[in-house]
Amino acid sequence: MSLEYKQVQPPEGINVSMEHPLKEFSFLLISVLLLFVVAVTTISFAVHLLSPLIPFSAEQKIAKVFVDKVNKEYPNENIEITHYLQTLADSLTKVEGLPGDMSITVHYIDSDTINAFATLGGNLFFFRGLLENVPSENALQMVMAHEIAHIKHRHPIKALGRSVIISSVIAFLNISVGNSVMGNIFGDAGLLTALQFSREHEEQADETAMAALVKLNGHIGGADSLFEILRESNSESLQLPEFFSSHPHMENRVANFSLMAEQHGWQTSGPLTALPAQFNEWINAKK
Repeated sequence: MSLEYKQVQPPEGINVSMEHPLKEFSFLLISVLLLFVVAVTTISFAVHLLSPLIPFSAEQKIAKVFVDKVNKEYPNENIEITHYLQTLADSLTKVEGLPGDMSITVHYIDSDTINAFATLGGNLFFFRGLLENVPSENALQMVMAHEIAHIKHRHPIKALGRSVIISSVIAFLNISVGNSVMGNIFGDAGLLTALQFSREHEEQADETAMAALVKLNGHIGGADSLFEILRESNSESLQLPEFFSSHPHMENRVANFSLMAEQHGWQTSGPLTALPAQFNEWINAKK
């Protein structure tokens, strides 16, 4: 008896998915992206919690490169205005109750820019353009207390941690671009451009600053003029919808200012303190 071998062909389409290849690819891509987003969000949250545990002394060392560069590019020969700003900062630092290991150092920049900012290591930078526009010491106290509040709540180191995560993601997606961005963050000027505070940080700093002014003056009168100065300086610039912005729009910031004052029962008016008689002379001395 002989066995006859007969090759049987498999049914057509047995290894072919009923789904369209592009549909399967899209599903896999979306799944990977979702996992990636979840992982990055989790890591970012962990960094946000852990960043403030970095000793303030270490933060000061990180900032030194940037601070030295700015001071070299904008040498400060205006001793009078720097002393005045530092004295004002010292009084507000006591009122805001910064921890004993924290210190505030104020730097003056002779530039038309209407701005002030806080960065790592307790360093505050004030531009001549802003000082030329403040109408009273109360308004100057508000911006000073706001920037000190960023330091108190460790916003700069939290922002740096977030920037490192974002740069790491970019490096993962594109090594060449990622390396460039990471280099910028830890480069000389990167600490300025990378440390953008979130809307929550800005609102927290505003509230802390307002509380400090109430302790110092008994009211927050004159503080709202700061927002008018900033509104006018940005009136000609393009504003993105607030959802895409790290800072609350000025109208919303003013509304939050009024709401917080109402919620805390803070007095919104009171006697204003004039700037020192020599103030304009000081800021115009080395122009």
